[in-house]
Amino acid sequence: MKEKTIDYILRSTWMGVMKMYNEEAGKKGSTMATGFALISIDPEEGTPSTALGPKMGMEATSLSRTLKSMEEKGLIERKPNPLDGRGVLIHLTPFGKEMREFSKGVVLRFDEAVQEAVSEEELQTFKRVANTILELINSKKIYTTEKNTA
Repeated sequence: MKEKTIDYILRSTWMGVMKMYNEEAGKKGSTMATGFALISIDPEEGTPSTALGPKMGMEATSLSRTLKSMEEKGLIERKPNPLDGRGVLIHLTPFGKEMREFSKGVVLRFDEAVQEAVSEEELQTFKRVANTILELINSKKIYTTEKNTA
C-alpha cells in the first residue's frame, strides 16, 4: 500500500508499545500482561476476578493463564469474596505490590515521554480521534449489511 491505513498505524503503534513494555517487564522477569493485571488490581481491597477481564480487555482464558502464572510467582493470592460466597477476590502480596509500583512507573514514564514530545493540543486531538474510533467500533456501525452490499 502506498499510504498507510488507519488500521496499520494503530496496529504497528500498539505492537511497538507492547514490545517496549515487554522489554521493560522482562528486566524484572515479568510480562506486559502481568504488569497490566497488577495495575488493575486494587492494592488495598483486592479485585473480584470477574471484574479483571473486562477491566483489562482480556478474554477469560488468557486472564486465567495470567493469574495462574502470577499466583505461581507469588504476586497475588486468591481469597473468598466476603460479599459473595461464590466469588473470589484477587489480592496483591507484598511482592505483588512492589511489582505493581514498578509497572506503574513504566506506564507513567511512557506517558511522560509522549507528553514531552507531543503538544497538549495534538494529544487532545489524538484522544478525541481514538475515542471516536472506539465509539465507531462499539456501536457496531462500521460493518452494517447496508454498506457491505458491494
